[in-house]
Amino acid sequence: MTNRPVPPLFVAGTDTGVGKTFVSACLMHIADAHYWKPFQTGPDDDTRMVHRLSGCSASRMLRPFVSLAAPLAPLHAAEREGFVFDPADVIPPSHPFLVIEGAGGIMVPLAPHVLTLDLMVRWRVRVLLVARSTLGTLNHTLLTLRALKDSGLSCLGVVMVGPPAPHNVNAIEDFGGVPVLATIPFDESGDLRGAVKAAAPALKPALELWGCPLAGGEDPASF
Repeated sequence: MTNRPVPPLFVAGTDTGVGKTFVSACLMHIADAHYWKPFQTGPDDDTRMVHRLSGCSASRMLRPFVSLAAPLAPLHAAEREGFVFDPADVIPPSHPFLVIEGAGGIMVPLAPHVLTLDLMVRWRVRVLLVARSTLGTLNHTLLTLRALKDSGLSCLGVVMVGPPAPHNVNAIEDFGGVPVLATIPFDESGDLRGAVKAAAPALKPALELWGCPLAGGEDPASF
C-alpha cells in the first residue's frame, strides 16, 4: 500500500488577533512538525515569535513566502509595495508534517480575486480553527465553520482562547458540528513562554486527529 502524505494543518482564525500565533507556538512546542506562515504583514514577526515561545529548533521554522510592511490584509499591503503574486507560485514546503498559520480570517484577500480560503482549498489542508471564547465568538465561529464546510475542507475542531465559557463551547459544538478541542487561557502581558508550556498539552488531541507524532518521538496513539 502506498503511503499518502499527511495534509498540512492550517491554523485558521475567526478574526485577527484571536490567538493563532499563540496556538501555533503551543503546537510547535509538542509536535514533530515544521512551521510556515506564508503571508506576514505589519511590524510583527510571527515566525520569530513562534520560535521563541515554542522552544523548537530553528531548523523547523520556515521563511514566509512574503513579508510586507503595512499592517493590512496581504492584498492591500502588497499593493502598497507594488507586489502581485501568482497563487500558483505559493507552494507549501514539502515536509511530512507542516503547520501553516494563516493571516487574519479565512476570507482575507491575498491577491486580486484570491482569498485565503482559495489557497486552503488548493492545498487540501486540514483545519484547526482558533476562536475567542468571549462574547461575540458565536457568529464569527459558526460563519467560519460554515464556509469551511461549504468548501469541502475538514476541520479537526476549534480551540478557544480566553476564559472558560461552557455555553459558547456547547453552542459551537451543537450548531457547528465540530468538537471544541480545548479552551486555553491567554494573557498577552504575562509569561508567554510559560503559558505555552502550560497550554500545549491541551492540544494533544488535535495532533492525534491530525496524525502527527509528538516532538521527541512519542506516538499520538499513546496519548
